[in-house]
Amino acid sequence: MASLKTQQKREIAIHISIWVTVLLLPYLLSSADEGYRIGGLPAAYFMLAGIIHAGIFYFNAFYLYPKLAHGWRWWLYIPCSMVLVMASFPLKYQIVAQLFPEVVLKNSAGLIFGPSVLVFAASLVYRRVSDGIRKERARKEYEAQHVAAELKFLRSQINPHFLFNVLTSMVALARQKSDLLEDALLRLSDLMRYMTYESQATRVTLEQEANYLKNYIELQKLRFSDSVRIDVQIRLDHETAGLLIEPMLLIPFVENAFKYGATGLEDPFINVRLEAAGGKLTLSLENTYDPDPFNDKDGNSGIGLENVRTRLRLIYPGNHSLVVGDEGTVFRVIFNLNLR
Repeated sequence: MASLKTQQKREIAIHISIWVTVLLLPYLLSSADEGYRIGGLPAAYFMLAGIIHAGIFYFNAFYLYPKLAHGWRWWLYIPCSMVLVMASFPLKYQIVAQLFPEVVLKNSAGLIFGPSVLVFAASLVYRRVSDGIRKERARKEYEAQHVAAELKFLRSQINPHFLFNVLTSMVALARQKSDLLEDALLRLSDLMRYMTYESQATRVTLEQEANYLKNYIELQKLRFSDSVRIDVQIRLDHETAGLLIEPMLLIPFVENAFKYGATGLEDPFINVRLEAAGGKLTLSLENTYDPDPFNDKDGNSGIGLENVRTRLRLIYPGNHSLVVGDEGTVFRVIFNLNLR
């Protein structure tokens, strides 16, 4: 809303500047030695005529054209336009006759009556161009809102089921009176805070996103204990860690690895490598998985990766690469992103 008001104020200021220039132009184009006259007409006349021209311009641009040039009333627009232009002729004639009787009209008729037609044409062009710009602006705003809504929906697609499993693990730790419970609760608190508040921002720092990944993985380690070999390496240089990234962008890759590589398999493992330097990020993952499509746990295999592809296409077109493949029972993902 604030930007719209600023835009309107800017447009008003431009209009005022243009018309002030138009009204003063006769004095700038003439000299006192010539009595401030252009083509036999005094500069004062052009100022008075400029007020009439402004009336023609704005009456057509903001009332006549919007009211009559569209829909079933378009046939009224032409005669009304002619009346508007022609009404200025006797008005300007009276200004000359009453205030500047020394002017010979036959030598100045073109300067008196021609500008009315030109100003009307200019108002028509202005209105059509202005409408086109307004429609384009509305289209872009709609697309931006649509993209924002789509991104919000895609972010919400992050699978929350692991939280229930983590809570179950915490119950077990509580029963065992384990010292790990306090650390797990703190990590879960950080995880939920990020998902609830920080991820609602348009962008977060890479360091924030990496910390979210760390907390997520630590809670997954708690869930699977020693049943899954989990190897994690995260290295960020100081400069790149402060760069901004779309929130919740990296988690689907890691979540997918735990979803399909941690249960029901022989000797399961998950390797996560996150490296960022020089403004570029590389995320590499390897995990065991069952290539048999009939063993899909919930029938939604691949949805997480398609989610990410859609978001990348919307936010980082031309600034990323994503390679997904498998070798036997090992699934691999290599994701590169230019954050600058």
